[in-house]
Amino acid sequence: MKNNIHPESMPDYLVPDELRALQLIRLQDTVQRCYDNVELFRKRMDERGLKPADIQCLDDVAKLPFTQKTDLRDTYPYGLFAVPMKEVVRLHASSGTTGKPIVVGYTKDDLDVWSSVMLRSFVATGMHAGDVLQNAYGYGLFTGGLGAHYGAERLGAAVIPISGGNTERQILVMKDFGVTAICCTPSYFIHLIEKVNTSGVRFEELGIKIGIFGAEPWTEAMRAYIQRESGIKAYDIYGLSEIIGPGVGIECSEQAGLHIFEDHFLIEIVDPETDEVLPDGKEGELVITTLTKQAFPMIRYRTHDITSIISKPCACGRTIRRINRIRSRSDDMMIIRGVNVFPSQIEAALLSVEETVPHYQILLTRKGGLDQIEVQVEVTKEMFGDRIRELESMQKKLAFAVEHVVGLRVPIRLVEPNTIVRSEGKAKRVIDQRNKGEEIR
Repeated sequence: MKNNIHPESMPDYLVPDELRALQLIRLQDTVQRCYDNVELFRKRMDERGLKPADIQCLDDVAKLPFTQKTDLRDTYPYGLFAVPMKEVVRLHASSGTTGKPIVVGYTKDDLDVWSSVMLRSFVATGMHAGDVLQNAYGYGLFTGGLGAHYGAERLGAAVIPISGGNTERQILVMKDFGVTAICCTPSYFIHLIEKVNTSGVRFEELGIKIGIFGAEPWTEAMRAYIQRESGIKAYDIYGLSEIIGPGVGIECSEQAGLHIFEDHFLIEIVDPETDEVLPDGKEGELVITTLTKQAFPMIRYRTHDITSIISKPCACGRTIRRINRIRSRSDDMMIIRGVNVFPSQIEAALLSVEETVPHYQILLTRKGGLDQIEVQVEVTKEMFGDRIRELESMQKKLAFAVEHVVGLRVPIRLVEPNTIVRSEGKAKRVIDQRNKGEEIR
């Protein structure tokens, strides 16, 4: 065990048998609390002929009913809360793209757990007391900003609560405030790299060493681009508002999968079509059960995130298991001419081609009753000009790379620099025009 472990990170190094025993106690307590206080869960348990006492081992979690995002909307706003409102001290909500928002609540103890897992997240990346964190996640109803804020303060870092947007001010703060770490979406950080480099300052000249990026899927190719262009070390963080917010899991210095804080979150991988629980190493849908949440516990929540569990011990010494980077979402899948296509596949293919900049959009249309797809890719200012042959060559390379990865010939359209709108939050990669109006996902 390494000597610089923060005391609150000790659960990361529990002996596996001790961790499993702790998980079982907490699972049994959570199931009993939900059965006693959450009408929907109790009804589904009774329909299955189950009682809380039937949960005798961790594998028994598979007997329990799943929870879906639709359940949260159907019971809006407080139908899944397990404590009276007088015990709730914080409310957050995710806006979503359709329907009612997802409302989540926290007791004082829930906020303490959230701060603790975020502290452990920062420790895993090498942050420590004395670091200066520029927190460019959005504050407000979104869970990202405040989740990172309290965890970093608990660690002893100085937090700059700058929130998202106002790129010029972001750059000023990075230059003048001695920033050593930053939190934001990976797509927004790429935008910051562009703006910094065009301001006459190279990113490498700044003092930032650590970037913690989440809230949207991103690929290894995107990480390589960020690290090459900025000189920082880029870490993937994972979380969901429905579970707690950011802090469910994070990469350590090995950057070899995201450690899940298993003393608070029980994870399963299931086949998204059959609901069968899959063994470690098999790819499927991540399902999470909260083990310590009081106000808003979740039993077997279907994340729709596609990944697999890594059971092999990590070189960092942590005994909590890891999951592989989220490859895609089961509900983000596009079916084009009978082929399953994920946006992350297209991104990885595009970034595998040298000189590609990470600004693209996927346009979905319908013609003659058939779904059509086009990928629009920005080119650099240097390339966009009269060099027709080079542009044609680039277009062919990109088309070949995408076809090789997804098994489908996809039209590629090269567009001028700065044509694709930059995002100050989650990047809008897919423009769906297949129905009336325009839906952006």
